[in-house]
Amino acid sequence: MRPIFHLLLCAALVRGQQAYLVPADPVAMPGVADSNSPAHRLRDGRLALYNSDGTPVRSLGADQFSLTDPEAIGWPVDLAWIESTWTAGDGVVYAWYHQERVIDCGELPSLSMPAIGAAVSHDDGRNFVDLGLVLTAGQLPNCDARNGYFAGGHGDFTVLLDRERQYFYFYYSTYGGPPASQGVALARMSFGDRDRPVVGKYADGSFAEPGLGGRATPLFPVSADWATSSPDAFWGPSVHWNTYLQRYVMLLNRACCAAGWPQEGVYIAYATDPTAWSEPSKLLDGGAWYPQVLGLEPSGTDKRAGREARLYLSGLSEWTIRFERH
Repeated sequence: MRPIFHLLLCAALVRGQQAYLVPADPVAMPGVADSNSPAHRLRDGRLALYNSDGTPVRSLGADQFSLTDPEAIGWPVDLAWIESTWTAGDGVVYAWYHQERVIDCGELPSLSMPAIGAAVSHDDGRNFVDLGLVLTAGQLPNCDARNGYFAGGHGDFTVLLDRERQYFYFYYSTYGGPPASQGVALARMSFGDRDRPVVGKYADGSFAEPGLGGRATPLFPVSADWATSSPDAFWGPSVHWNTYLQRYVMLLNRACCAAGWPQEGVYIAYATDPTAWSEPSKLLDGGAWYPQVLGLEPSGTDKRAGREARLYLSGLSEWTIRFERH
């Protein structure tokens, strides 16, 4: 769905920084982008981009404007979407995936119960080994859920290493349990645990809850329960470090207020501390799912961008996003 612009330029102002959307020549990712589509630089400097639609594929190029057709990779997990990656540029690539497990709800329509897992590659991201699930819900599937997709679970996320290289922070969507535990939540993993991942969920002011089955206190709780036919909630966060603002920037979907997750708008939030975020402000009305940036600098990816970047929605960019300080 293409958003309607009443002006040539759209802007969102939040606490000293502003984001503008400026129409630009369309650019499409090579693969189907049914999730956040992570990118990183290989040892030879090329950009590697992963698109997923139940099976991840990879495209390569000098930059986002010259990517090859998608190629198959060695991937060990069924019905999975790679949503975040990280590499030090040494040929070892860590990937985190959203996996959907179909729930048999008897005579009711089948739903799925997503979970988040980790994988690693030792050949620049061509072949991966599964490291197992790292974030799962503590509740049983809810076959009475009426959102059209999920019976609970955790998914639709991004992972970002902090500036001090101490922790990987997981910003994820939680779809089940009591409404107070639903929304966009936070977890973290020590940098040193990346090969044997142990993740702690944030709840009640600490990261003491286990990643597998623990409780969650959302950063942005839902306004209406995901179990209803008309949820009102932020979901699918995409986070990058903005070198111009010297801040973390989060882009969010907002589903409201009918079954099928209609996109009410795309929102933006900022942080200097990866655990403390501004309230989301609307960036544009409507739009498609999975907002994210790809930075324009030689080091630019979905995790790092500067004053200007390309904004993508479901793998299509028709805008440059421009950041300003005030």
